[in-house]
Amino acid sequence: MSSEDEPTFEQADAGASHTAPQQAGTLRKGGFVMLKSKPCKIVDISTSKTGKHGHAKANITGLDIFTGRKYEDICPTSHNMEVPNVVRAEYQLLNIEESGAVSLLTDDGTTKDDMDLPKNENGVDEIGQQIQNDFNDGKTVIVTVIKACDQEKIISAKAV
Repeated sequence: MSSEDEPTFEQADAGASHTAPQQAGTLRKGGFVMLKSKPCKIVDISTSKTGKHGHAKANITGLDIFTGRKYEDICPTSHNMEVPNVVRAEYQLLNIEESGAVSLLTDDGTTKDDMDLPKNENGVDEIGQQIQNDFNDGKTVIVTVIKACDQEKIISAKAV
């Protein structure tokens, strides 16, 4: 077999799904669900009784975990909905660039340089401003990052 015939594997993705199916009737407030293809935290869920012509329905309201936008969906309680695999991680802040890019220290001692300070339409948001102020004061800052569906965002910070 020549080197031209060998397959190349350039992606680091293992191919695992970013979501898992879950019956709509088993979803709970405070959990996560995909609404309009966005990972959302459920802020309200109600079910209606079975009607004359149909199934019991679940009325689900959620907030996008990255943008805060509100999404709603109605689905039969017996149908499966996609639930995102949401992971939280804490990292120590090492540096903040002028562009807003942050350098974070992972648990295994490597640096993570692919994130920015949290922003809103006016620039850096309250959490980003708090992170900058604490870092400029020489404090050690620990940030919490939430990850789902190949997206990541800093959602909180604490100075230690």
